Amino acid sequence: MAPSGATAMSGQEPEPPMLPMPSRNPLPLSAAQESQVRELYHARVRGYCAKEIKIFADCALNRTFTAPFACRAQNRVMNACMIQHATQAEQDAAREEWFATRLKRQQEREKREERRKEQEKFHREWWGLPAEDRQGEKGNEVLRKAERVGGFPRRDDEEGVLSKDRHR
Repeated sequence: MAPSGATAMSGQEPEPPMLPMPSRNPLPLSAAQESQVRELYHARVRGYCAKEIKIFADCALNRTFTAPFACRAQNRVMNACMIQHATQAEQDAAREEWFATRLKRQQEREKREERRKEQEKFHREWWGLPAEDRQGEKGNEVLRKAERVGGFPRRDDEEGVLSKDRHR
């Protein structure tokens, strides 16, 4: 199997099953989804040519405009390898891998959303909002009326006259 950039971690929950392609007919994907497929495709091609890329990078290290001339042979070897592996079959394999890992991506999205909700709950508890006031407009009003820390002092009276400290 081609390198995918992801490593299996021991001690973690089991990997979700790989799903088959929905059909052999190409499905129209959104631009973001196509971008993910392209990233996967390029990562696979770079994985095949990692040794050649490393040799070229070592040659080009600490060089500026002389790198194309000094490292021409290594650059040609690297490009030949990438052209050899950058085929339509490899694009199809990347697309199939993208479809196969859709359950894993869905689980990751759900975990991120759950984490975001936990952080929001912690934020509301940290600022001391009562449980019934932590949601909606009433919670926002409590936040607006909260004690000010730093900044300019509040206005002293209802007419809007600024305190003396404001002008210092």
